[in-house]
Amino acid sequence: MRIDIVCVVPDLLKSPFEASIMKRAIDKGHVEVHFHNLRDYTNNKYKQVDDYQYGGGAGMVLMAEPIDKCLGQLKSERQYDEIIYLTPDGHRLDQQMANTMSLQQNLIFLCGHYKGIDQRVRDMHITKEISIGDYVLSGGEVAAIVLSDAIIRLIPGVLNDETSALTDSFQDNLLAPPIYTRPAEYKGHKVPEILMSGHKKKIEEWREDQALKITKEKRPDLI
Repeated sequence: MRIDIVCVVPDLLKSPFEASIMKRAIDKGHVEVHFHNLRDYTNNKYKQVDDYQYGGGAGMVLMAEPIDKCLGQLKSERQYDEIIYLTPDGHRLDQQMANTMSLQQNLIFLCGHYKGIDQRVRDMHITKEISIGDYVLSGGEVAAIVLSDAIIRLIPGVLNDETSALTDSFQDNLLAPPIYTRPAEYKGHKVPEILMSGHKKKIEEWREDQALKITKEKRPDLI
């Protein structure tokens, strides 16, 4: 998989890809991540990428030209499955969306900034718009990190135990059941006996029951 991230502040993005699971995925050759600074696609000496919006109003807007040049160049080099704009008014990211995108080969993430981007870029280039939640960030760089992590961890070979991702919360529209590790008793709190029974079928039934119970209590909207 190749992910191209187009943004105004690429330095904000780099450190998460230099550690943890995402770094391991890159080192193993499962994914390539490339950063593109929109200021490199400007013609003015000040590297300006934003301007005031027509019609008045507070907040600056990312101009169409540098984004169009960057996306146009990338699209001339390869075919992309999706060109994704990270924006608060996009479709809310969920596990099913991450599952689908983890099967794709080439993705572009365009990070919004300031008040947003010129609508003409959305009309000309964007194939999918994604939000990571109903709140506003200073820019889409943090959202790009979240989306990248959600996708990359699902690529076969990235996790040491590939079945781990299949039992994450939301994979079956259920939250995950309680989990425990050693010691078997800690400050009077004991691990449920069923988990130490060695009876795999009963353990799976217990986990399914717990997942359903927790989902009904915390997120009944998922059921």
